[in-house]
Amino acid sequence: MSIRIRVINPNTSASMTEGIAQAAHAVAAPDVVIEAVNPTMGPVSIEGHYDEALAVPGVLDEIRKGVEDGVDGFVLACFGDPGMDAAREIAGGRPVVGIAQAAMHLAALAGRGFAVVTTLSRTAGRAWDLAEAYGFSAKCREVLACEVPVLDLDGVAEQKVAELAKEALTHEGVDSIVLGCAGMAEMAAAVTEEVGAPVIDGVTAAVGLVEAMVRAKVPTASKHEWAAPRPKTYVGLLEGFSIAE
Repeated sequence: MSIRIRVINPNTSASMTEGIAQAAHAVAAPDVVIEAVNPTMGPVSIEGHYDEALAVPGVLDEIRKGVEDGVDGFVLACFGDPGMDAAREIAGGRPVVGIAQAAMHLAALAGRGFAVVTTLSRTAGRAWDLAEAYGFSAKCREVLACEVPVLDLDGVAEQKVAELAKEALTHEGVDSIVLGCAGMAEMAAAVTEEVGAPVIDGVTAAVGLVEAMVRAKVPTASKHEWAAPRPKTYVGLLEGFSIAE
C-alpha cells in the first residue's frame, strides 16, 4: 500500500510548486506518492511576517483538503514553517513537518554546527527564532542572506548561495549548510559538490521524516497543545474556517 504525502507550497506560485515537487520526487521511495500543491489564495512569495501571516489560511485550507482526501502526512514547504502548529491541530494526527524544522534536525545529525543560507536579510531573524524554538540555538552558528528575492532564485542565485556557503564554512563550528528557502531545493546537490560539505534542503529532509513517521506509525500527539480546535464560529472572510460541534 502506498504512502501519500501532500507537499504544500504555502505561496501561490505554481512554478515554484513544480520545482518543489521535483525535489520531493527525487528522494521519495517507490511506494511514496508525492502530491505537490499550493493554495489558491495568499501571497505569491513569502518574504516577511505580513506575507507569512496571510499565507496561513491558504495552508490550513490545503491541510483540510488533504485530510478529506485521505493523505498520510504533510510537508510545509516554506522555511518559515507558516501555520505549522495550527496545521497539526487539524491534521487528525497525521504528521505535519515544516522544512526548517526538518532541515535543522538533519543538520544537527550531519555535524556539530550549521549555518543557514537564506534569501533576504529581512528573513534572517525568523531563521534565528526557529532555531531557538526547535532547540538548535547551540547548533545554529550563522545566518547569511544572498539578497535574492524568492521568485528570482535561478542559476545566478545558485552561485551566490554557493559563495555564501563557502564563507559560512569558514566560521567557527560550521560544518554543514541549511538552505533557507524551498525555492533553493534544486540547488542542494550542486552546492554540496561545489563546497565539499553537507548542504541540506528542507524539502527533501521533510519528505524523508514524514515518510519515516508514517512507516513507524508515529502520529502527531493530540492530547494537549495540538488537540483538535474547539468548536467555534468564525465570521467575515474566515467564515469557512468555522469548526462545527
